[in-house]
Amino acid sequence: MNRTSEDRNRNATNQATDESKTDDGRTLVFEIDIPIRWGDMDAMGHVNNTVYFRYLEEARIQWFDSAGFRTDPRSDGPVIVNARCSFIRELRYPGTVRCRLYAGAAGRSSFETFAELSRTDDPETVYAEGGAKVVWVDYRNRKSTPLSEAARRAIVTPLAR
Repeated sequence: MNRTSEDRNRNATNQATDESKTDDGRTLVFEIDIPIRWGDMDAMGHVNNTVYFRYLEEARIQWFDSAGFRTDPRSDGPVIVNARCSFIRELRYPGTVRCRLYAGAAGRSSFETFAELSRTDDPETVYAEGGAKVVWVDYRNRKSTPLSEAARRAIVTPLAR
């Protein structure tokens, strides 16, 4: 049986989509490598706990930028209403952190992001897990508003590999 290129492309797309979804329905939407800087460490010789939040923020902001979610005070867009992080293992300099960002199901005006931090030289070990609740807000009125169609598409669009 001959498979057409269309069939092969469809199967490759389905495989990529399946690999980008977790068992609980989260979609891998973004991945970024961030160098650990000497100044990220604290007196204990490991990355300070506040810096983990910066790594999570950097991944989220880079994803927002790549999806076209620019902050414009005359429009609407994302606001973080809750951020969290569970510290599992110490990160130390030198090295590079890999942040894998996932999006959860969309509600009317919000969705959850989830992230895993690992090292590029130890990608199977999760050093921290975190995330944030994102609410779509009309910046002028300072009130939540339904998620835009572009945001809904971004939430369900798996990371291209």
